[in-house]
Amino acid sequence: MLNALTIDVEDYFQVEAFASVIDPKKWENYPSRVEINTKKILDILDEYQINATFFCLGWVAERQSDLIKEILARGHEVASHGYAHQPIYKQSPDIFRQDIRKTKKILEDITGKPVFGYRAPTYSITQKTLWALEILAEEGYKYDSSIFPIRHDLYGIPDAPRFPFNVNTLIPSNVQTRLIEFPLTTLRILNLNIPIAGGGYFRLFPYVFIKKALKHINVKEKKLFIFYFHPWELDPNQPRINHIPWRSRFRHYVNLDKTEKKLKKLLSDFKFSTVLEVLKLVSKSLVSSP
Repeated sequence: MLNALTIDVEDYFQVEAFASVIDPKKWENYPSRVEINTKKILDILDEYQINATFFCLGWVAERQSDLIKEILARGHEVASHGYAHQPIYKQSPDIFRQDIRKTKKILEDITGKPVFGYRAPTYSITQKTLWALEILAEEGYKYDSSIFPIRHDLYGIPDAPRFPFNVNTLIPSNVQTRLIEFPLTTLRILNLNIPIAGGGYFRLFPYVFIKKALKHINVKEKKLFIFYFHPWELDPNQPRINHIPWRSRFRHYVNLDKTEKKLKKLLSDFKFSTVLEVLKLVSKSLVSSP
């Protein structure tokens, strides 16, 4: 079964875990490692002959336009991760609209191709920010991959559907607009959704558990899954950020030295392609959310 592989293209100093100690206005002061780490990922994907979707920050794209062009040239999909990695719940609807419109234009000007996909920084489409879905549709996006159907201190809609669905974006409009949502993958155990979609969960859980869980999705549930990671997660030598809360430190740095090896196992054990290609296989069978 074909699954979706995604990479959130952002640098190590731009993560929400460091937002309390790093002002975005000072990002330029930190040595960038996003280009070298993303090119490492591109080489790995070439080795396994896999295409993926790269959700790119507009801030990065403005400064690394050749990197965005290379992502496209190697056969991958370029999608939007917003401009400056600000969670939606920290933005007003107007600011959010400006953010996703600006990023879409930056990426389309660089690639000469339409941008259809969006992923919110920190998966910040929550119950309180569902208004963002309608704005995404109005701005020309065709799919979103921001909803994590789990309980978490920073994000999540626990009762959201676990697999791709059509979102009825009547919020707050009375004109029905459709947007496909591709939620982050979870494993259902005892009425609880366990996150197995990638990122810190991939670094924390043993690979044997991840493989078994994802195989269960494909074989037992007969569903496809979506997987994500970040370029900085393959970089155990990245500069360390000091004076951050212990929880943030653990989430960011745990098992960075094991990510690349585990990723290569994953790419060998499952079939992957871009989000657009995967959604083509399931779009006709999607149902609308309540």
